[in-house]
Amino acid sequence: MDLQNFDIDLFLCEYWQKKPLLIRNAFRDWQNPLEPDELAGLACEEETESRLIIQTETGWEMEQGPLAEERLSGLSESHWTLLVQAVDHHVPAVADLIAPFRFIPNWRIDDVMVSLAADQGGVGPHFDQYDVFLIQGLGRRHWQIGAHCDADTPLLPHEDLKLLSAFEATEEWVLEPGDILYVPPGIAHNGVAMGADCMTYSVGFRAPSRADILGHYVDDILDGIPDDELYRDPDLKAQANPGEILPDALGRLQQMMLESLSDPAHFARWFGTFNSTPKYPDMDWRPEEPVTPEELRAAINAQLPLARNPASRLAFIAGGKDALMLFADGICFDCVGETAALAKDLCAADSLVLDAAIAGSPAAVDLLTQLCNQGCIAFDSED
Repeated sequence: MDLQNFDIDLFLCEYWQKKPLLIRNAFRDWQNPLEPDELAGLACEEETESRLIIQTETGWEMEQGPLAEERLSGLSESHWTLLVQAVDHHVPAVADLIAPFRFIPNWRIDDVMVSLAADQGGVGPHFDQYDVFLIQGLGRRHWQIGAHCDADTPLLPHEDLKLLSAFEATEEWVLEPGDILYVPPGIAHNGVAMGADCMTYSVGFRAPSRADILGHYVDDILDGIPDDELYRDPDLKAQANPGEILPDALGRLQQMMLESLSDPAHFARWFGTFNSTPKYPDMDWRPEEPVTPEELRAAINAQLPLARNPASRLAFIAGGKDALMLFADGICFDCVGETAALAKDLCAADSLVLDAAIAGSPAAVDLLTQLCNQGCIAFDSED
């Protein structure tokens, strides 16, 4: 699935994280990949994250999933929206919607959230902290774009929803199936369904916050710092006022901290591991029976296609000559030579057919076996 007549370089230069963009008829032959009843079924399952948002005469209400079938079937004919996160983890056809946006690095991808709305359904005027491509899948939705917002923007008092207390539209459109609206971080927007069975696919891209990175990285560093690394001042001189903390002391203290934070190699390994950790770590994608190296060689020789699990996060950081660190669902694999080349191929494509020569490489077979048994990749069966 490709975007037609879409200038990637122009988009990145003029729109990415700068201003919204409406893309009409983005796909040549758009086909909605998921039926409303199928999405409702996912919202009833324990392993999926879902929400039901209802607009009433007195305000907004939210119910956290999983939701009972009776609850969904008893909803009114208007003013509600069902949201299901990470549908790409469960439905391959929805995962395929990410492919057209691979010009954004994989490590930035979050998931595909799908919404199903009744007539006049929406989630209210709001803004997000991430980039999102809103693909209209079924029905029609009226979108309004507003001003840029930040942490000081007033919100309505609500325990669960962060809705704007005031919203003024600066642009608005009606999206038809196959249209896309790109919304950068911080831009206020409001979407309202026009008719029943309005489905929107939100391809979201995450951006780690400074606080998130610093907090987790410091925790990781602390685990490796010996208790006897104490502040030292062997050149201490008598000072006029013992109550003053002198600039030299502050400089040493800050240097102690900076030295712990300034190891590029350690940061690279930590960030790759941190960023590739699954969004839902409790979900187990491992095969029922572990794959053996012999079975894996047979699959390679049979030229069976190898597919990446849509729920898995794979990325790599290049090192020295012919070496790299491959990160797969929070685990780091040090690769060199042929395994490094293999790792790049695994990260570049959602599916591929491996060269039969790989079956003769013990290191490559070992890496693939570990990834298969971790649930990151799997060979498609011949039937």
